[in-house]
Amino acid sequence: MSNRHLARTVAMQILFEWDFNNRSEKLSEVIDYNVKEFGAGLDEEREFIEKLVRGVAKHMAEIDTTIIKYAPEWPIEKITVIDRSVLRLGIYELMIGREVPPKVAINESIEVAKAYGGESSGRFVNGVLGSVYREIEDADNGVITPEGLKRQKAVTSNS
Repeated sequence: MSNRHLARTVAMQILFEWDFNNRSEKLSEVIDYNVKEFGAGLDEEREFIEKLVRGVAKHMAEIDTTIIKYAPEWPIEKITVIDRSVLRLGIYELMIGREVPPKVAINESIEVAKAYGGESSGRFVNGVLGSVYREIEDADNGVITPEGLKRQKAVTSNS
């Protein structure tokens, strides 16, 4: 297992614990505990772990809105805490962090979901992140999707 993969796993565990406890604990304490407990030998990756976790925490509302958009049949509170944590991490890396190629972010998320989630977690994460990626790719290539066209019409009609 590569250090970055392990670092993402620790980041997911931090997000899982924080969310499972209704985000009542101080995030810095959850980070410290999980890095110490599960990140032995990852001293050089601690900054990366913190960047992922704090990035997800900072952009939680935007990320959750994206999950709701791409998994409309699943109310966010009904998605398992593991799957929700993996999706948040993957969406952060795809949309905000953008430090790794999108397909790497998706693949890493799928692998973490398969390892820690339920039987269908990998497929669920793949479906949601794949849809997010297609819209990002279309936007980056100047393609106007039906969703983008609706937003464009709404903006011009409000002007």
